Amino acid sequence: MQCSVYASVRKADSYLWLAQRDAFDVLPESLVLLLGDLRFVMEVHLDEQRELPVEDAAQVLANLRMQGWHLQLPPQETLATANHLAYTHAPRDDRDE
Repeated sequence: MQCSVYASVRKADSYLWLAQRDAFDVLPESLVLLLGDLRFVMEVHLDEQRELPVEDAAQVLANLRMQGWHLQLPPQETLATANHLAYTHAPRDDRDE
C-alpha cells in the first residue's frame, strides 16, 4: 500500500500516516487539534513484511485500511490508544445514568 507520512509541527516526534496523500478529511477533529499543523515527510510503500523502526507494519496497515490514518507517537507517550475507536468518538457521559 502506498501511504503518506506527515510530521506534527506542534507535537515533537509524532507522525501521521495517511492512506491517501493530503486526505485530512478522514481525521477526527480532536486529532487535528492535538497535532496542529502537519509537514509532509515522505511517501512510502508499506507491506506487512516491511521493518519499521518504531511501529509494527501490520498494525499501521490495519489502521490505514480501517480508518484511513495511523498515529505514531514517541515511544514514551501514553496516548497509544489514539488509534483506537474510542479516540474517534465523543466520550459518553456516565454521570447521568
